[in-house]
Amino acid sequence: MTLRAHHIAPSLGAVLALAGCAQATPPVTRAAALTEPGYLGIDTQLLDGDLVQFHVEMTDARDGADVTAYAECAAAQYTLIRGYGFARHVRTTTDNKGSHWRGDAVYVISEALPEGLRTIDAEVTVAACEENGIPTI
Repeated sequence: MTLRAHHIAPSLGAVLALAGCAQATPPVTRAAALTEPGYLGIDTQLLDGDLVQFHVEMTDARDGADVTAYAECAAAQYTLIRGYGFARHVRTTTDNKGSHWRGDAVYVISEALPEGLRTIDAEVTVAACEENGIPTI
């Protein structure tokens, strides 16, 4: 038996019609979190001249990176409040118990771009924080 185009065409049409009925599954993204994070507050402590420590608390963070971002946003805003333009990250530690997260970060703030690998431009960082819905001080 040989198949001719007129035998295949009706079957192909039925398959294509059914394919259009399949439901598309939306992609799962990091932005599609089940719960929104809760930003509980920032405690700022000037350690020595330009060395500043930030304690942050939040709930429902996806991971330590969310807590670190919250601390960075706090550092950027504090830098601007003090009349400086830049900060250099010294360290950040995070800890969680269930859905409650804490962060402890230390930054050096300065007028000019400091040396080091982990520096931030305070104005640019604050704008990014606002765009991403992360509160600052």
